[in-house]
Amino acid sequence: MTTEQMTGAQALVRALENVGVDTVFGIPGGAILPAYDPLFDSAKLRHILVRHEQGAGHAAQGYAMVTGRVGVCMATSGPGATNLVTAISDAYMDSVPIVAITGQVATSLIGTDGFQEADIAGITMPITKHNFLVTDPRDIGRTIAEAFHIASTGRPGPVLVDIAKDALTASVEFEWPVALQLPGYRPVTRPHSKQVREAARLIVESRRPVLYVGGGVLKAGASAELKVLAELTGAPVVTTLMAKGALPDSHPQHMGMPGMHGSVGAVGALQRTDLLVTLGARFDDRVTGKLDGFAPGAKVVHADIDPAEISKNRHADVPIVGDAREVIADLIVAVQNEHAAGNTGDYTDWWRQLDAWRDTYPLGYDAPEDGSLSPQQVIERIGQLAGPDAYYVAGVGQHQMWAAQFIKYERPGAFLNSGGAGTMGYAVPAAMGAKVGAPDTQVWAIDGDGCFQMTNQELATCAIEGIPVKIAVINNGNLGMVRQWQTLFYNERYSNTNLHAAKRIPDFVKLAEAYGCVGLRCDRAEDVDAVIAKAMEINDAPVVIDFVVHQDAMVWPMVAAGTTNDDIKIARDMAPDWENGD
Repeated sequence: MTTEQMTGAQALVRALENVGVDTVFGIPGGAILPAYDPLFDSAKLRHILVRHEQGAGHAAQGYAMVTGRVGVCMATSGPGATNLVTAISDAYMDSVPIVAITGQVATSLIGTDGFQEADIAGITMPITKHNFLVTDPRDIGRTIAEAFHIASTGRPGPVLVDIAKDALTASVEFEWPVALQLPGYRPVTRPHSKQVREAARLIVESRRPVLYVGGGVLKAGASAELKVLAELTGAPVVTTLMAKGALPDSHPQHMGMPGMHGSVGAVGALQRTDLLVTLGARFDDRVTGKLDGFAPGAKVVHADIDPAEISKNRHADVPIVGDAREVIADLIVAVQNEHAAGNTGDYTDWWRQLDAWRDTYPLGYDAPEDGSLSPQQVIERIGQLAGPDAYYVAGVGQHQMWAAQFIKYERPGAFLNSGGAGTMGYAVPAAMGAKVGAPDTQVWAIDGDGCFQMTNQELATCAIEGIPVKIAVINNGNLGMVRQWQTLFYNERYSNTNLHAAKRIPDFVKLAEAYGCVGLRCDRAEDVDAVIAKAMEINDAPVVIDFVVHQDAMVWPMVAAGTTNDDIKIARDMAPDWENGD
């Protein structure tokens, strides 16, 4: 162990260096300012000055998702800290490992309503995996080590470290390495063998099994194991919005994405299954629809690293607590043992039905009758031209669903989006963080014109810091998903969803140029490929493409909120024939 005399601020910077941080996204301010002075001297830490603290948080998320490491954001007290709350909540919902470091007013001012004081530890308690308020400079190094350990182990998630200003300015004897003091924090990763054997028995005995795969499989790095298990069992696989690419979209056993805007085949598989093998998924309402009508005839195997998720929404007949990679690896062995004993599942009839649904109701779209640009075509062509090696980052709304539907994901982690929180404004800063984490890989943000106007100030950060992301703005002039609901459920009463009058405000091309980016516009189908190709040729500046698309395009299929998945519509007033192929 080495010891050295330094300030608390220097101890913070040294601890960040020691846990392997290379990038911090943040904005300085009064309470955190002492930390920025030694940060200026660090040869190991790159600080990226964002334009809004929410951008710092989402950038840390994007960085974490493409690197597999903990993302770091930093802000000052009060409004700086509260501006991080949305991104922290987003990371909590989607289990993304980030550490948010905030300055706090001096210890003597805490609780006095001092200038720029906010109880950020109290505010974020429900949306962090854990958080700390540090008032003793001797605790800074250990707290940082503990924060990174908690964020990255078990079910990943955000951790907040709030440090009082006087703790940053005080002198302290810094020690490293440090012993963690986390009594009671012992995430279970190894599954119980008896439960795994029971799951394997149910798989070979079932006639209509489904592997229901969630984001936990990606978090665990278990895609290779998932492919082995799928091919060993022969069962169909559905991958949630947060698990796109866990099994390649092109795999013959992949039925697509389930849920509110899932494929008919995936939704049908879940509704008619007799065994749900749930791996790292949480029975989210967007997947299940009306819960009491979800998979009504199914027994449930539920494997999750977070025991709080098991039987939370749907009772698990076979609960398995453990890391998805270890669970699947053990499940492979258990199924192999069942096969060796002569017990195999016969899913011939099941696949006949599944193939009928898949062939009869493929994902598709109609080109607008007036010759205007189809948003689905734009997104599909971006995916085809940029290819499977690129990263795709979506905002929230119609464009997010089309990006999930019409881009083919062949590798794990290629799709980043705000799934649980549904945060408008996620895409631009998350793409920025992803590009910092993977500088040699093409990063496309698929954004809506509504989302884009919430965080596009980070284009300045991208331009100044040399982060050449590509932003495709799917510009229908409206808050598209809300407008879709108004069309379907509110008698076409479009209250406050039109983003501009006859004149387009702002002009996204001029806005991009003002921010130091290249601005392009496309409003004709015949120009889509050429504009995408031009954007892909530019690698020394961020590129924004204003794709002016038809305002009435809708996301189909759709399960209306509050209805069961059996009520899925493939288009307006059109439902699938569930008995097709029987």
